[in-house]
Amino acid sequence: MSSSTSIKQNPPKKPLFTRFLDSVEYLGNLLPHPITLFAIFCLAILVLSGIAGYFEVSVVDPRPEGAKGRAADGMIYVVSLLNADGLRLIVTSLVKNFVGFAPLGTVLVAMLGVAIAEYSGLLSAAMRGLVMGASKRMVTVTVVFAGIISNTASELGYVVLIPLAAMLFHSLGRHPLAGLAAAFAGVSGGYSANLLIGTVDPLLSGITETAAQVIDPSYTVGPEANWYFMFVSTFFIAGMGAFVTEKIVEPKLGQYRDEEASEDLSKDTMGKLTALEKKALKWAGVAVLAVSALLAWTIVPENGVLRSEAGTVAGSPFLKSIVAFIFVFFAIPGFVYGRIAGTMKTDRDVIDAMSKSMSSMGMYIVLVFFAAQFVAFFKWTNFGQVFAVAGADFLQNVGLTGPGLFFAFILMCGFINLMIGSASAQWAVTAPIFVPMLMLVGYAPETIQAAYRIGDSTTNIITPMMSYFGLILAVATRYMKNLGIGTLIATMLPYSICFIVGWSVLFYVWVFLFGLPVGPGAATYYTP
Repeated sequence: MSSSTSIKQNPPKKPLFTRFLDSVEYLGNLLPHPITLFAIFCLAILVLSGIAGYFEVSVVDPRPEGAKGRAADGMIYVVSLLNADGLRLIVTSLVKNFVGFAPLGTVLVAMLGVAIAEYSGLLSAAMRGLVMGASKRMVTVTVVFAGIISNTASELGYVVLIPLAAMLFHSLGRHPLAGLAAAFAGVSGGYSANLLIGTVDPLLSGITETAAQVIDPSYTVGPEANWYFMFVSTFFIAGMGAFVTEKIVEPKLGQYRDEEASEDLSKDTMGKLTALEKKALKWAGVAVLAVSALLAWTIVPENGVLRSEAGTVAGSPFLKSIVAFIFVFFAIPGFVYGRIAGTMKTDRDVIDAMSKSMSSMGMYIVLVFFAAQFVAFFKWTNFGQVFAVAGADFLQNVGLTGPGLFFAFILMCGFINLMIGSASAQWAVTAPIFVPMLMLVGYAPETIQAAYRIGDSTTNIITPMMSYFGLILAVATRYMKNLGIGTLIATMLPYSICFIVGWSVLFYVWVFLFGLPVGPGAATYYTP
């Protein structure tokens, strides 16, 4: 009796890691929806601007005398929006803020093209062909690699590849959760890496450009800003993900037994490509080559029609129109595949595919409305400039510059991502502060954005706040009926740790050791 009472009064203490995960989940659940969060931020900016304006909060303007926008007394003051002038500015600019928000149009246009390739079945067939065609020796690295490149097509990796990878590993006599983990690591942990410029690139570059213009109103950031670094990162993360799977995760999971499953797995089929799908894929490949050749003709020759007036690739119409080419690159092969496979027979099918894609973007459009207001308010109040100058002075005073500064920035972005799972939502909040701040320290917005993408990607796989985390958990419980959130996060944690350390080292070698640009025409350092 006394022993039983003692056990009830003194329950076993949870391990430190489990308590940490419980805390993350609890704090994350306290946060409101990202849309509500931006609405709250807008109200907070109004109130804080009124307080700061009343006390005349200001910093010394670091720009030289005579610079455009520099006040006569050389100071930058916080501008209050909590007055009649502020109200007039808000109500007259509400619509303009929304429709002029840089990422809105670019993402919607890119998604129209991706939708044709997705709804025709091209992307799903290509993914299945890539994963199922891999040799047993190469299957792990192929799964991670396929996960990374699936990010070009939004949620395809979560919906198609992750369940497929679990089935594949199970059919090979390997632990299905190891396959799920490998695919999840590629899709979500390697979210920012890719061989192609996808929908996330114009989304982030638009926010970065708006933030950079706080310091330099003429500064532009294109969707291709991080392409070099992200291209190489694709192979780096694929190799690292495969290593973690085979050397750490799979041995820890041990031998799988079918009785652990929550349902009968005997009918677990792989959905192999049919002869018609293979034929459609071949012709889609021909269409890809044709489109690629056409695009190359416009930019490779010295007199290419889409080169700049000076005959260079940097600053050319080609790079400025990259979103249009994303649309074409997916739309034409997608339609060719659909026409041969029988999934797209008329123009009505193409229109329906694009319409379905736009209907699924409703939440994003609402988010953009409030995010656009927040970004505009932040710019009008001069909070961005004040924080940037004060923050830059602080960093210089404490001597935190160079690699140490970026390592701290990456870790901070990774931590924030545990609470705010949306890449666009997090960057819309943090970019107006950190892009101007790090520009004043001397770094280009393109380099800052590349560092952010590392932090944002690497903790996606260990936060319940990630929008598809529930879906991944549901797939996992199919193979392990008693699996909980803690088990899934513990399985993914080795990837997160290895990715953030390894990717940060790659960033250091790329930027600081070799001094390579992170993208076409992208500068490493900012010079006013």
